[in-house]
Amino acid sequence: MSDALTDAPMLALDRVGDRLRAARLAAGLNLSDIADETRVPLRHLEAIESNDFSTLPSFTYATGFVRAFARIVGEDEVVLIRDLRVELGRDQDSWTAASGDNVADPARIPPKWLAWTAALIMLAFVGGYGLWRSTLFDPQSAEAEQAPLAPRPAVPVRPAAAPVAPAALPTGPVLLMAIDDVWVRIYDKTGKVLFQGIIKKGESYAVPPEANGPMIRTGRADQIAVTIGGVSVPPLGPANQTLSNVPVNAAALAARPSAPAPEPTVAPAPTQP
Repeated sequence: MSDALTDAPMLALDRVGDRLRAARLAAGLNLSDIADETRVPLRHLEAIESNDFSTLPSFTYATGFVRAFARIVGEDEVVLIRDLRVELGRDQDSWTAASGDNVADPARIPPKWLAWTAALIMLAFVGGYGLWRSTLFDPQSAEAEQAPLAPRPAVPVRPAAAPVAPAALPTGPVLLMAIDDVWVRIYDKTGKVLFQGIIKKGESYAVPPEANGPMIRTGRADQIAVTIGGVSVPPLGPANQTLSNVPVNAAALAARPSAPAPEPTVAPAPTQP
């Protein structure tokens, strides 16, 4: 690679990798979260945050990875790509992939859930086939199937209990209020992004009632207070855990199990004078 990659001196906070890393930390996301969302290899994301663009296959890949990274953390991708060109001081035609580097297109890497689903289906098929063979070639099982069944005693039928009416579920607009600064991404089931960015402490976001299956992704679910028509519902999830594809429509939130009630505190008995 040419020394032109490091010819342009820049302040640390002005470099593209440092700005992306600062935005990721402000959003409360791990680098593995960015890799899962963009399907960009983790080693390339580490190189971007370290401003080591010389290890990436080509300028086209570098701009694509930076663009995907920026979208997740809510940065202006157009500005970052422009600054990346200035920082590297070259155009994409002069940057060729290193010899022997086997580059895979992240968009063509199958998602993890697809691989796990295929493995589970295969295990179920093998287990069912083995059970069928053991039953087919077991003489005792065949004799048991051919033996006549003894009649079972009649069981008295008890009258069915009267159905209990379920408690009314809250309805109305869904409001997400930030207990502290928190990064969220709201999108519908088609992947259309409804909102992405940081909700400041004390501010709130109203989920559009006409949204098609709205869902949320966030790394600080415990910092979001949720209400339906003004009625509080249990939090979306625990602290320090990234949530993704969690429904935030009124029906789904109201159907969530209630948080466990706190144990009662027994006050000590007063002492006799």
